[in-house]
Amino acid sequence: MADARRATPMLEVRGLDVYYGSSHALQGVDLTLESGVLSVVGRNGMGKTTLCKTIMGLVRARGGSVRLAGENLLSLGPAHIARLGVGYVPQGRRLWRSLSVDEHLHMVAGMRRGAWTVERLYDTFPRLAERRSNGGAQLSGGEQQMLAIARALVTNPRLLIMDEPTEGLAPVIVAQVEDMLVRIGDEGDIAVLVIEQNIGVATAVSKTVAIMVNGRVNRLIEASRLASDRELRQRLLGVGRHAAEPDNAAAAAGDAMTPPTAPRPAGQAPRRVYVSNPMVPTRWSQPVPIARIEANARVLSTGVANFEDAARARRAAAPARSSGPPAVLVVGTLDTKGDELRFIRDIVSGSGLRTRLVDVSTSGKLSSCDVSAQEIALNHPRGGGAVFGPDRGTSVTAMAEAFANWLRRQGDVVGVISAGGSGGASLVAPAMRALPIGLPKLIVSSVASGDVAPYVGPADITMMYSVTDVQGLNAISRQVLANGAHALVGMVKARLAQGPADAQTLRGGLPAVGLTMFGVTTPAVQQIAAGLRADYECLVFHATGVGGRSMEKLVESALLAGVIDLTTTEVCDLLVGGVFPATEDRFGAAIRTRLPYVGSVGALDMVNFGAPDTVPERYRGRQLHAHNPQVTLMRTSADENERVGRWIGERLNRMDGPVRFFLPEGGVSALDAPGQPFWDPAADAALFRALDQTVRQTSNRQLIRLRHHINEPAFCAAIVAAFRSLVGRPGARRRVGR
Repeated sequence: MADARRATPMLEVRGLDVYYGSSHALQGVDLTLESGVLSVVGRNGMGKTTLCKTIMGLVRARGGSVRLAGENLLSLGPAHIARLGVGYVPQGRRLWRSLSVDEHLHMVAGMRRGAWTVERLYDTFPRLAERRSNGGAQLSGGEQQMLAIARALVTNPRLLIMDEPTEGLAPVIVAQVEDMLVRIGDEGDIAVLVIEQNIGVATAVSKTVAIMVNGRVNRLIEASRLASDRELRQRLLGVGRHAAEPDNAAAAAGDAMTPPTAPRPAGQAPRRVYVSNPMVPTRWSQPVPIARIEANARVLSTGVANFEDAARARRAAAPARSSGPPAVLVVGTLDTKGDELRFIRDIVSGSGLRTRLVDVSTSGKLSSCDVSAQEIALNHPRGGGAVFGPDRGTSVTAMAEAFANWLRRQGDVVGVISAGGSGGASLVAPAMRALPIGLPKLIVSSVASGDVAPYVGPADITMMYSVTDVQGLNAISRQVLANGAHALVGMVKARLAQGPADAQTLRGGLPAVGLTMFGVTTPAVQQIAAGLRADYECLVFHATGVGGRSMEKLVESALLAGVIDLTTTEVCDLLVGGVFPATEDRFGAAIRTRLPYVGSVGALDMVNFGAPDTVPERYRGRQLHAHNPQVTLMRTSADENERVGRWIGERLNRMDGPVRFFLPEGGVSALDAPGQPFWDPAADAALFRALDQTVRQTSNRQLIRLRHHINEPAFCAAIVAAFRSLVGRPGARRRVGR
């Protein structure tokens, strides 16, 4: 019976006939959607919106059937159909002007129980959360479309129907909608029928596209074929340019465009223009046979130019203007450190490298430079007014954010160097930390002889102690600043001579995988690394707070092929108050990059403190274990494990990439085993239960329980197998290729 249920399509339309008076709008439409996303495309007036309205019960059919998971919908009203699990995003959004965003969502929330809650939708669409009190008429077009989609999703549908979801939207919003459709399709919990005139969106979100012509589904076609074949799109849809257009192969090879008035080169096939409807279609027209369309195709005259298209093609063929050679940024507060920064700039430029002098002063004074502080300040979300204010601390923080935003938009940076005190380092360090691993970055500062962790964090920032304060040029400062400048020049030139380097070339062709480890999970990590070593470079990170951040920095820098986050113990220290805490952004890199993620609950049985006398007074009565004279471990309680499980589960829910998270029921660390000091099945059960209750499992996001200890070979073998299933065996493929 279970197999039979799975074989039933989510949507099945058979022989659907719909009339508007005597006009035959839908003519025997047949359509099947098993699961995932199906796009329906066609020119205006072909019956696409009528199909949506008929499925929703807003238009009555005269014949045929519409079934949702086997249940016929044609005799039901729209409210009943919605309660059965059909969500509808109508063309034109259809919002209530007088209702706020929050009222729109809460009015239909709870219609069906499921994973989509108002809170989850606010997480998915942060802009709606910001505008929750605004009425429908006070939203932009993109915000209205987000709300229309959210209103449908909060009903937790089994089938989501979206009629022209990207119509009239800005390209950036179109990309967001497209991205969301792909994610919903990958999760597999909701089947989606998308009506779309944007061929790019339709083919990006669906593997198969249905083409409607004159009230009928003319054919189903692979999305990849439709997207890549312009001639096919012209034949079937009458879309695409019908005039002079450069040949794709020639354009790819960089050939100059043939002028529109030039004769066609010998051997080149004539360009043909297809019209899908040679005669003006009506509601009772029959589909035009493909043979007739091809027979009526006209050959493009080589002597007639479409000047707009020709001009567009010439502009496309011209090489893009570069902003210049790659540059080293010399950054600092020019109002107080101008002489020192220009001294560095002159050494770097004297080596033959291009430089750009960037001012991040917060005084508002003007300085001669390549990029002014005023220009940088405009990159703050609230504009320059948020940067130049009376409070220096607030101004420094705001300028640091503005500089990070500005630097993120620069595409020609090969190195960054700065000099200054604690304020100067605080201004530039956040932006440097956001740069990819490997790009040279150096700070000369008076704070470099102390604790530099707040400045360096998980990044490969080089900090050089200035010896004297960076306050004027003298015999000492000249030597130190020159050493810093020459060091950066050496790093940059070596990197440029090496050429573009990615994760695989730096390791002889092996892609890298990041693994997190603690002493109590070392046996597991060693076994997993041994199982992957033939195909992957295994990079192990000690889970001491900065270790997890360092691994995630490599994820953000696109230097890892995947992550095996076996040891997530840093979350315990974050939530309970240990000395090796994660940040609130733990798991954020995997969320943002969608990198394949395999994780587990390694060492979540403990919180780390220093020597015994450093354990906080409130924990003195707890179960403690001396790991060594400098590290004291505290066993987590059931309540603490429940908090940790919910915290991790909420972040797993935000991961859209493939996720496999393993729960070892035999124990989560070497100390959590029968006869060991931290063996506490009840506390572990609270952790597993919280994860079970929090994680929204889909085909792409799975919790996997195993009756093994985390360090047992069987558990490690399961981790390796799961990782290979998500990422594959690149080493094996490469050897076969040779």
